[in-house]
Amino acid sequence: MHHGSCLCGAVTFEAIPERHVIACHCTQCRKQSGHFWAATFAWHRDFRLTRDEGLVWFRASPTANRGFCRHCGSFLFWQPEGEDRISIAGGAFDGPTGLEVGESWFNEDAGDYYDPAGGPPPRLTDTPATLHGACLCGANRFTLPGPMGRVTACHCTQCRKTSGHYSASFDAHESQLDWQARHLAEYVTPGGGRRGFCPVCASSLFFRAVDGSFSVEAGCIEKPTGGRLAAHIFVEDKGDYYSLTDGLPQFPRWE
Repeated sequence: MHHGSCLCGAVTFEAIPERHVIACHCTQCRKQSGHFWAATFAWHRDFRLTRDEGLVWFRASPTANRGFCRHCGSFLFWQPEGEDRISIAGGAFDGPTGLEVGESWFNEDAGDYYDPAGGPPPRLTDTPATLHGACLCGANRFTLPGPMGRVTACHCTQCRKTSGHYSASFDAHESQLDWQARHLAEYVTPGGGRRGFCPVCASSLFFRAVDGSFSVEAGCIEKPTGGRLAAHIFVEDKGDYYSLTDGLPQFPRWE
C-alpha cells in the first residue's frame, strides 16, 4: 500500500498500483500539468481516499474526468468513464514507489521544447515574436512577448505534487502578460511563493517567487514556442520512477 497527497494535504489517498507509469504528452495533460503528466493506475478495490475535502473533478472530455485539489491546484487523478480503475499521478505519491516509466503516449503532441523520448531537446527552428498561452478549459488566455527561450525543469517536491510529475517553466515579466480572459486561483506555498492555476480545470499557469521573480509554465504555451529545455534543478528530490536521459545539466538544488 502506497500513500499520497496533494501539495496542501486537502486530498490524501492510499493505493496499490497495478501497473508501471505511463508518460502522457497529449495537449490536455500538458495544459493541466504545465509540462507533461505521468501516472500509474489502481483498481477501485485497491484505492481509497482518506481525505477528500479539496477534491474537485473537471470533465475534460466525454470519456473521462480529471481530479485535482481546489486549494493548491495539484493534478492528481484521471478517471475513465465506466471503468473500475483510476489513474494516479506519479508525483502525488509520498516516498519511494518502486515503479518505473514503461510507456510514453501521444508523443506527437509533445511540446516543441523537449524530446518526449527522453533524448536531447530538438534544435530551435522557430522564434515567435508572440507567445499564446491558455489553460485547458479556456477560462484563462493570454499573450506575451516571445520566444520562450531557456526552459528549466524542476523536480522539487512542490513542483512534483502540483504537476503530477515534474514542472518546466521559463522566466518572464509579469507586466508583459496581456490577458484576454482571466479567472485565476493562487496558492501560497510554505516558502511564501504563489502558484497561479485555473480553479476550473487546474491548469498550472505561473509561479511568483517571494523576491518578485516570475515564471510561466511551459505546458500552457501553444506551439511554436521558441523554447528549449536547458537544465534540471532539485534533482535530489526527483521521483524514483523516472530517469533523466537528455544529457542536460543537473543540479541537486537551485541552479
